[in-house]
Amino acid sequence: MSKHRVVVTGLGAVTPIGITVEDFWENIKRGKCGVAEITRFPLTDEYKARLAAEINDIDFTKYIPKKELKRLDRFAQFGIYASKEALENSKLDMEKEDAARVGIILGSGIGGLETLETQIINLHEKGVKRVSPFTIPMAIANMGAGNSAIHLGTKGICTSVVTACASGTHSIGDAFRALQNGENDVIFAGGAEATITKTGIAAFQALTALSTSTDVTRASIPFDKERNGFVMGEGAGVLVLETLEHAQARGATILAEVIGYGATGDAYHITTPAPGGEGAARCMQMALDDAQIAAEEIGYINAHGTSTEYNDKYETQAIKTVFGDDTKVLVGSTKSMTGHLLGAAGAIEAIVVVRALEEGFIPPTINLQVPDEECDLDYVANEGRKKDIKYAMSNSLGFGGHNGSLIFKKWEGK
Repeated sequence: MSKHRVVVTGLGAVTPIGITVEDFWENIKRGKCGVAEITRFPLTDEYKARLAAEINDIDFTKYIPKKELKRLDRFAQFGIYASKEALENSKLDMEKEDAARVGIILGSGIGGLETLETQIINLHEKGVKRVSPFTIPMAIANMGAGNSAIHLGTKGICTSVVTACASGTHSIGDAFRALQNGENDVIFAGGAEATITKTGIAAFQALTALSTSTDVTRASIPFDKERNGFVMGEGAGVLVLETLEHAQARGATILAEVIGYGATGDAYHITTPAPGGEGAARCMQMALDDAQIAAEEIGYINAHGTSTEYNDKYETQAIKTVFGDDTKVLVGSTKSMTGHLLGAAGAIEAIVVVRALEEGFIPPTINLQVPDEECDLDYVANEGRKKDIKYAMSNSLGFGGHNGSLIFKKWEGK
């Protein structure tokens, strides 16, 4: 049985540097840094990681009734918001669709951490009876997808991928496969995360994963020799994926085509990538094989690029394994601007790739000042570049050894 072609027809983004896709993309192009001192909770001296990429100016009531907000964790609010923006962007009319053929796959690395934190404090300080009856429905990671489905009216596949920092990418990949197989006509796919909380920052700090820099220009610095950890971000990204036949039948504007997906496991360590990026290399090659294109045809790689020592070094080595030691492929990390959105990272980065293909513009890796001899690819340092490209790749590498790679093709009308 022949597989359906899959295209992107809508985008929704809620990020630290823009809460619409257009604002997000314009700020990506101009290299805006979304990192600042944490304001979501009072910082004490015990917090050595003091910076994050927060979303502060957002009116959730644009898409969510005010009375409903208190029954939703922040990550689910982000997910609904991005999903509704993607719906508007796609011009999909749900009243004309067979809802059973429209689905959603919305991942989250952690889910409702803020809810758990608040209710555990309530339990210990105020007693059992003061724990909210909405604790579980607000905290569990699938509720980003479940609540978004309710708001969208989708009754097809409704699942949530939980693969740490690869969740958003794997969600898009799973949606791609389901559409290829004809299981749905349309799937909203992406990720949502909200972990800038007392517990979230303290726990990642204890893991020594976060940057302790207090200089916003020297904190999220992927591939820089002075990098010392990632900066936490928050938000959501959602793509509307459709079979080509369905998109053309409804006269949709097609933004890009999804043509390849790879997913592998390291089976090595709970937080550190496999030496040399062995699992990531297999993942990228799997995506290339799936897309049936050669490595040299890729014009841009949106790297996982977290600003941690081993991720950046091993991802660089993995790219060289697949693309060659002398590759000229352009590699960038937009986490230099957005921070690391964990389970939502791959989703907003897929949006970046789609827009890069559309406009022929490669975003910069900002604040890359000190070259690292072990990270010696072309990272499009500090200034974006105009370049028409036909194919682009997006990588995500999650704790637990979860690797995901997606390949998108510029839409050329056929």
